[in-house]
Amino acid sequence: MALQINDVAPDFEADTTEGRIRFHEWIGDSWCVLFSHPKDFTPVCTTELGYMARIKPEFDKRNTKIIGLSIDPVEDHTRWANDIRETQGYAPNYPVIGDPDLKIAKLYGMLAASVSGDASKRTPADNQTVRNIFVIGPDKKIKLMIVYPMTTGRNFDEVLRVIDSLQLTTKHKVATPANWQPGQEVIIAGSVSDDEARKIYPQGWKAPKPYLRLVPQPK
Repeated sequence: MALQINDVAPDFEADTTEGRIRFHEWIGDSWCVLFSHPKDFTPVCTTELGYMARIKPEFDKRNTKIIGLSIDPVEDHTRWANDIRETQGYAPNYPVIGDPDLKIAKLYGMLAASVSGDASKRTPADNQTVRNIFVIGPDKKIKLMIVYPMTTGRNFDEVLRVIDSLQLTTKHKVATPANWQPGQEVIIAGSVSDDEARKIYPQGWKAPKPYLRLVPQPK
């Protein structure tokens, strides 16, 4: 069965550039972004790992841990980090998982269970589906999944925006509209009746349609 939103993120043990971890234990009470890569020493991923290192303080502000994964041994990740620092100005300041046996990529449905072979002999094209982003909540459930093609660098600013929305909508009974940015109006969740909404929002709301009830973002 393919993973879906609200499924529990599969737990695993793995070696990383910061030591061995058990995934759920490592997440703890934080949010988490797991982003995967088809191969070390690949150009698009080099830019992505560097950018994530640069904006890591933004994830820290949101109580969100970030962790990379690539289908190569940890020793290769360490050598790759030097190239990332040289070309992007930042080396990974977060753990990167080694997955040379393809176990985690298969566990998360990024590669078919039938895939086999030596990771060192696999090309990026062999692993091209392993360009995924998973946002995982403190409850260890998957909140977001995005899969990118090989040739398109990921928009990690969008991931920050989604985390802002997820954290807001987890705390309050609201949803966020298209292209929402923090501080903008939000939508009262459809699960909230008008009677309940009046108690939560005694100042009222705008309703261009009965099902579209807009209020200022809750604090």
